[in-house]
Amino acid sequence: MGSHFTVVYDACVLYPAPLRDLLMHLALSDLHRARWSERIHDEWTRHVLASRPDLTREQLQRTRDLMNAHVRDCLVTGFEHLIPSIQLPDADDRHVVAAAIHSGASLIVTFNLKDFPPEALKPYNLVAQHPDDFIVDLLDLHPASVLEAAARHRRSLKNPPKTADEYLDTLLAQGLTQSVALMRPWTVAL
Repeated sequence: MGSHFTVVYDACVLYPAPLRDLLMHLALSDLHRARWSERIHDEWTRHVLASRPDLTREQLQRTRDLMNAHVRDCLVTGFEHLIPSIQLPDADDRHVVAAAIHSGASLIVTFNLKDFPPEALKPYNLVAQHPDDFIVDLLDLHPASVLEAAARHRRSLKNPPKTADEYLDTLLAQGLTQSVALMRPWTVAL
């Protein structure tokens, strides 16, 4: 294992698939330790099923199983006793903080920054970060490894395959504006 830097992926960054898949490829690069819980899985799959009636529970279970099988030590368990003591604007998000505390994470990757205000996370030595900022930070620290993870992700796309520019446009649509701006000059590496 390369890094001891541990992050929890919130459910909202695990759908739609393009962002989830990039985050999985980054997790496999050993630049950080990615963590989530079955409860986080339940949340993102519930939202996908509600918005994508063409997908089945079985298909999403296969995705969950692949995520759990390929990212080393990703599943956080045994954190539930911490949930009642956590104070957040939305009590439904306490399980994410509890999983982060229990796994020794220092960061929660989420789009929902307002649900994880700095003053609420400070007592737990946690910070919430937008996925674009998270990827930019990784690019700053390990540009070659991040570009290689993105290239592996792009090469894995078969239906349909994407050119480097099409791939970056897909990431742009996921809200990764800064990350795409930094990667665009390196399309030859993607």
